Amino acid sequence: MTAYILIIVLIAAGWLAARAELFPDNAADVLNKVVITLCLPAIIFIHVPTLEFSLELVPLVGVPWLLLGFTIVSVLLLSRWLDLSREVTATLLVLIPLGNTSFLGFPLIEALLGPEYLPLAVVYDQFGSFLIVCTHALFVIAWYSEGQAPSFRAMGKKILGFPPFLALMAAMLLGHDWFPDWLWDLTERFALMLLPLVTLAIGLSLKLRLPRDYRLPLVIGLTGKLVVLPALALLLVVLMQASPGVAQVAVLESAMAPMITAAALLASARLAPALSSAMVAWGVILSALTVPLWFWLLINPAGM
Repeated sequence: MTAYILIIVLIAAGWLAARAELFPDNAADVLNKVVITLCLPAIIFIHVPTLEFSLELVPLVGVPWLLLGFTIVSVLLLSRWLDLSREVTATLLVLIPLGNTSFLGFPLIEALLGPEYLPLAVVYDQFGSFLIVCTHALFVIAWYSEGQAPSFRAMGKKILGFPPFLALMAAMLLGHDWFPDWLWDLTERFALMLLPLVTLAIGLSLKLRLPRDYRLPLVIGLTGKLVVLPALALLLVVLMQASPGVAQVAVLESAMAPMITAAALLASARLAPALSSAMVAWGVILSALTVPLWFWLLINPAGM
C-alpha cells in the first residue's frame, strides 16, 4: 500500500497548498511543463532502448491494445449519444485505456503475486501502456486540443514538436549506450522527479466539486477503467489461453487507476484538467478496493 499512500499524500498536499494559496495560480501548469519537457523524455530514454519481445508474451502485449480499440469505439459512440464536449471526449479516450501500470502497478503486482511476476508487469507496461501514451495519447491530444479538428499538417507539426515524441524517436534510433555518466545520472534524476511533480500538479488543480457537465463523464470514466476494462481483459486472456501468470498480470494491470502521466499530458493541453485530476484522484482511492476484488476473482476457482 506504500504506493497508494505516497500518491494520495502528494495529491492531498497539492490540494491543500492550492486552498492555502501557497503557489501562484499557474503553478500546476508550470509543473506539468517541467514533466512534459524534462521528466517524461527522461523516462523514455531509460526504458525504450531496453524493450524486448517474446511470442510467449503476446497476451500481455495484445490485451492493452485490444482494450484501447474497444475504448475508442465505445467512447466515440457515447460521445455522440450523450453529446459530450471535445475536451471530455479527449479525456475519456486517454484516461480510460491508460492505467497507472508502473507507479501503482509494479508494487501491487509484487505485493499480490510476488516479485517473480514483475518482469511480466514490465512487459505490459512498456509494450502496452507506455507505447500507447507515446502514440494514441499524443494523437488524441493533438486532434482535440484545437477549437476544431486541425488539419493533418497542423496535427503532425504539433506531434513532431512534442518533447516526449522527439525523445521516443531518439531513444528508438540512438538508444542510451552513448550517454556519458553525468548525462545518465541527470536522466535518472529527472525520471525520479516525475511522480512527485505530477501528483502535486494534480492536487493543485483538483476540484472536489466538479462542474455538473463533468460528473457523468467521471462516473463513465471510472466505471470503464476500474470495472469494464478488467472484465474484458479477463475474457481476452481466457480466449487467448494465456498462462495463469500472464493472465493474472494482464487483468490486474488493466484494473489500475487512470495514469497520472496521461493526466499531465491532458492538463498541459488544457483538456478538461479538472476532470482528469478527479479521475486520477478518485481512481487511486477506488482502485484500492477494486484491484483486490479483481485479485480475489483471479485466485478464486470460479473467477478463472
